[in-house]
Amino acid sequence: MSYNKLALLAALLCATAALGQGTPKSAHADIVNAQGQKIGTARFLAAKSGVKIEVNVSQLSPGTHGIHIHNIGKCEGPDFTSAGPHLNPEAKHHGKDNPEGPHAGDLLNIEVKPDGTGKATLHDAMVTLGEGTNSLFHDGGTAIVIHAKEDDYKTDPAGNSGPRIACGVIQK
Repeated sequence: MSYNKLALLAALLCATAALGQGTPKSAHADIVNAQGQKIGTARFLAAKSGVKIEVNVSQLSPGTHGIHIHNIGKCEGPDFTSAGPHLNPEAKHHGKDNPEGPHAGDLLNIEVKPDGTGKATLHDAMVTLGEGTNSLFHDGGTAIVIHAKEDDYKTDPAGNSGPRIACGVIQK
C-alpha cells in the first residue's frame, strides 16, 4: 500500500474515532421497582431542542403518575431517595404551571392502564445528551423516577406526586 493510501486510511480512522467521542445520539435506563425487579425501560433520543424520552413500563398501579429526571444516577430501593432531587441546575421552582419554574427534570405525567402498563413519549427541552450543566451525564449522573401519584405541575418540590415507586439510572 502506498504512503498516500496509508495516510488517508489513518486520517479516516482518526476522524471516525473523534466522531465516536462526541455527543451521544441516545441513552437508556432500565426501570426497576422497589424490590429491584425490572419493570420497564426508558429511551432517550437527542432532539432538535432537548431530548425525546420514550417510556414503557408495566406492573404499576393504574392511574396517572408523576415522572421526573432526578439529579443523581442511583436507584437504591425501596424509596429511591438515593436519586436525589429533580435535576434543577437553574434553581427554579417545580412545575410547568409554576411562574418560577420548571425544574429541568420536570416532565409531563404518565398514564398507566388498568392492566398496569404504561407508554409515553415525552419531551424535555431543558436537558441535553451533550455537555453542560443541563446534561443527563453530569458528574454523578441522573435517574428517571416514577412517583405513586399524579404531578400537579406547580407544588415544590415534586408536584405532590407522592412516594417514588420506580427508578432507572440513565446510561449512555
